[in-house]
Amino acid sequence: MNEWHDLFVATAGASAALTGLIFVGVSINLSRILAYPKLPSRALLSLILLSTILIVSVLLLIPHQKNFVAGIQVLLVGSCCWIASSIIGISITSKTDKQYRKANFITMLIDQLATFPYIIAAILLLLNNEQGFYFVVAAFVISIVKSIIDAWVLLIEINR
Repeated sequence: MNEWHDLFVATAGASAALTGLIFVGVSINLSRILAYPKLPSRALLSLILLSTILIVSVLLLIPHQKNFVAGIQVLLVGSCCWIASSIIGISITSKTDKQYRKANFITMLIDQLATFPYIIAAILLLLNNEQGFYFVVAAFVISIVKSIIDAWVLLIEINR
């Protein structure tokens, strides 16, 4: 697990910085964001995705940890993120006009692709298979891309 140390340090820092960007975007455009029923939930979901990266990265930086323990940690945090993203996604869908639901389902699919790899990673780590860390990386990358897109919407697109 030592070979993953630098990656987890980098992802902890990157996710913390991106979380700050989401907070700035929300605070600068709060009244405009609140005018759209879906955007507060979208901002919250981005914060959850990034916070999950931060928490998982920090937990995986704990020294001398067995894969089984790492698997439990990833399972607990990843499951919470997956459940929250599913609930928020359903909530956003209920607020979406019928003509825009297809785009919303694509967004929900990306959210699932960002969160479900944590579950796969946890199962592999619980089975003492270090290949699980690759699924953690997949969850990180998809979550970061999704959050950058959401940050763009909250900072730029909302003002068009």
